[in-house]
Amino acid sequence: MSMAAPRSTVERLAPLILFAGYVALFIWGAIDPYDRATWWAENIPIVILVTSIVVLYLRGVRFSPLAYALMAFLPYWHTVGGHYTFERVPFDWFDRMFGFQRNMFDRIGHFSVGFYAFGILEYLLSRRAMSRTLACLFAVFAIAFVAMSYELLEWIYAAYGGNAQAGANFLGSQGDVWDAQKDMLMDTLGGITSVILFLVLRRGGRAVDSGAPA
Repeated sequence: MSMAAPRSTVERLAPLILFAGYVALFIWGAIDPYDRATWWAENIPIVILVTSIVVLYLRGVRFSPLAYALMAFLPYWHTVGGHYTFERVPFDWFDRMFGFQRNMFDRIGHFSVGFYAFGILEYLLSRRAMSRTLACLFAVFAIAFVAMSYELLEWIYAAYGGNAQAGANFLGSQGDVWDAQKDMLMDTLGGITSVILFLVLRRGGRAVDSGAPA
């Protein structure tokens, strides 16, 4: 049995600070959102996601500070979108800068879903569960599967949720008939980008303390 290496101050504090920031942002977002039904629909999946990361942390699965920072982007971004609804987030400066005709806040949020591929790779390679090539493919495919599943969830809520306005806000298509396909593309591109980033930064492959003896 081998002992895990001592963790640095940054490794210990990064997930705690990021979690505290999320809690503060969640409280802000819960105060007088644009539409309460939309706020619930947008935040429930993110609360489940954050809770899952916390459970993993408590069970001894620890990621690198960079992986936690990447994983924090989506909950932060999504919580802001849930407060305003993604279509109404004050993001005009970005849209004007690049000449977009729609609010692109949600597209960036979808791209950040792919950031979780970084943490998936850390975990798989630390456990030596598969080869690096297969782990990279698995991470991208996992993100693509989540992207497809979330689009189905949006459709089900919009079509059968019983609140037409909240459903439209949650769907967030902004009149684009190809919105679901573009969202899935952004998720997957985010995953591919994260895998490339991992391969550039991590050469040894071991970046996670799984809490289990090696």
